[in-house]
Amino acid sequence: MKRISPFLLILLSIFSLSAVAQTSPKFKAIGFYTGKNDQAHISFLHEANKWFSSMASTHNFEYDSTGDWNNLNDTFLKKYQVVIFLDTRPESPARRAAFEKYMKNGGAWIGFHFAAFAMNGSGILQDWTWYHNDFLGSGEYVSNTWRPTSAVLRVEQKHPVTRNFPTTFRSSPNEWYRWKNDLRKNPDIKILVSIDSSSFPLGTGPKPHEIWHSGYYPVVWANTKYKMIYFNMGHNDIDYEHNSDKELSFTFGNPLQDKLVLNSLLWLGSKK
Repeated sequence: MKRISPFLLILLSIFSLSAVAQTSPKFKAIGFYTGKNDQAHISFLHEANKWFSSMASTHNFEYDSTGDWNNLNDTFLKKYQVVIFLDTRPESPARRAAFEKYMKNGGAWIGFHFAAFAMNGSGILQDWTWYHNDFLGSGEYVSNTWRPTSAVLRVEQKHPVTRNFPTTFRSSPNEWYRWKNDLRKNPDIKILVSIDSSSFPLGTGPKPHEIWHSGYYPVVWANTKYKMIYFNMGHNDIDYEHNSDKELSFTFGNPLQDKLVLNSLLWLGSKK
């Protein structure tokens, strides 16, 4: 049998290692969801799971999703570099403690829309001080626009996820939230995107307080104490008037908004 030269063996090893490097995922992300609170949120999470899976195959990362919040534990989270809350937050003390530990130990997170909601007197209480006041910085939910409406968004400052973005761009339709805390006064919060004043009046009502005519409203921000980014986007429009589940709008499919989410995920996934 003809022997393979040592030089050829070295070349074969290099090519094999290169092939493994190209096929191994850059990082692993896991999306948590509940899928029970409002058809608009359920519509978004189904859309998001499909979109993240598609982006994973294109950009060489791995994406999983689970509706079992019991997986939010130390052992399970060790497998993932990025955690995504698609529509809600954990409720049990053990799951909350595991998530806080994960973030304080260098884990990364993206949250969408309803994942930041909390309002005393509602079914989701403001009973998690670290998450709402320290981590998100926003505090309790106060009000929202209605119905889901596209807005002109303004890029507030330079950041890796907004690199090469125009100063303003138009969003997908969304139900926009207002918060108790003024994020501009929090030195740890870096507001990346806010609603531009050219959007006003924003919302169509029918209730007058559901239409915003002025004010400052952050919609994407980071907390410099953690590897995290929150997006207020994540509420599709549904044909509520006819008691159907027909989807009237979608969150993904907007090139610049999609790019903002993808940039955030890739940045967090690669950030050391």
